[in-house]
Amino acid sequence: MITRKLFVASLALGAVFSVQAKEITVWSWDPHFNIPIMKQAGEIYRKTHPDVTFNVVDMGKSDVEQKLQTMLASGVTEGLPDIVLLEDNKIQRYIQFYPGAFEPLDGKIDYNVFANQKIATMTYENKIYGIPFDSGVTALFYRKDIIEQAGFSDADMRNLTWDRYIEIGKQVTSKTGKKMLAADPSDNPLVTIMMQSAGSWYFDKDNRPTIANNPVLKAALQYYVKINNAGIVKPVFGWAEATNALNSDKNNVASVITGVWGISTIKAEPNQAGKWRVAEIPIMEGVKGATHASNLGGSSWYVLASSKQKDIAINFLSDIYVHNIDFYQSILKERGAMSSNLLAREGDAYNAPAPYFGNTHIWSDFSDWLKIIPSVNYGIYSDEAGMALIEQLPQILKGKPIDQALSDIEEQVKTQIQ
Repeated sequence: MITRKLFVASLALGAVFSVQAKEITVWSWDPHFNIPIMKQAGEIYRKTHPDVTFNVVDMGKSDVEQKLQTMLASGVTEGLPDIVLLEDNKIQRYIQFYPGAFEPLDGKIDYNVFANQKIATMTYENKIYGIPFDSGVTALFYRKDIIEQAGFSDADMRNLTWDRYIEIGKQVTSKTGKKMLAADPSDNPLVTIMMQSAGSWYFDKDNRPTIANNPVLKAALQYYVKINNAGIVKPVFGWAEATNALNSDKNNVASVITGVWGISTIKAEPNQAGKWRVAEIPIMEGVKGATHASNLGGSSWYVLASSKQKDIAINFLSDIYVHNIDFYQSILKERGAMSSNLLAREGDAYNAPAPYFGNTHIWSDFSDWLKIIPSVNYGIYSDEAGMALIEQLPQILKGKPIDQALSDIEEQVKTQIQ
């Protein structure tokens, strides 16, 4: 029998526990990648902090962005999460449009362990926001068996120029009947990969458009035209067609140039295990600042300044995403999550061979490329510039002078951002 005294004591104990219990709410997306990784991070943290719980909310990426933007614009902080995941090319928009909304973390986080390119995306007015998460470091993924049918070796696929890549693509297409590359003509990732590989973007550090008279962007578009005119491209529309071009042995292509996160899509076809290889992306020969390294995608974690559990949220992110190297080894093995934490590359997982890719050491390669990705200013209007470029691509492929197209793109962007 529960006495009145015992009942009151149990209520008091429950009240103490409810006061002590601290919940961290996280907004994120992707139930197969970001969500389970963050839940795993929370479980690890709770082993030493049992009084902390995690509410990881799974929403679509656009839903996260829309809800966050709506609430920040209204000035309402009640209901905002403690931590939110945002894409690297979007964060400047939030930091600059909503000053004070995100907690600056410089002085609280050891940023020396992260790639410089990631830190640049989250820095504004000498303050650093956020914790770098996954990388979008790019690579040239290619089918070794198809390349060999055309008379080329692994050595032929390393240290390529774009011109040499096109030459090899022509031979692959003529000798095997396979296209060298799949590309969506209504999208621009190949152009942006080339741009960043030479340290260039649509804007300068003051968010002024640098599109017209941009020699790097002009060179990227010239190569884009060359690639499409060479007859080596298989047009794909949407994610389903792009995936099919990689996974189907009937309709597949010989290579794809994308971010490291594309590995999960490539590996979705078990019958192609051992056939794929990885090399650095081609270089824009003769372009100032050009490298074999670039970025496509990637995201980072941010703490809201309005968080009631701000100190705990920061401590959690520091413990797990800055200092827990075993965590990074685990998510690489289980999820293919390539970290931008440079200390993680010292672990066994990053140095282990990848069976699907012929037991080659792809992770150490990605780590090497990650360190040399040129930093760029994504600015606050990358979406507007990207859409303006996409609108011009069909005309450029039909012969519109690139200088004229770039001038038109810049004028459109200036009109939109005024």
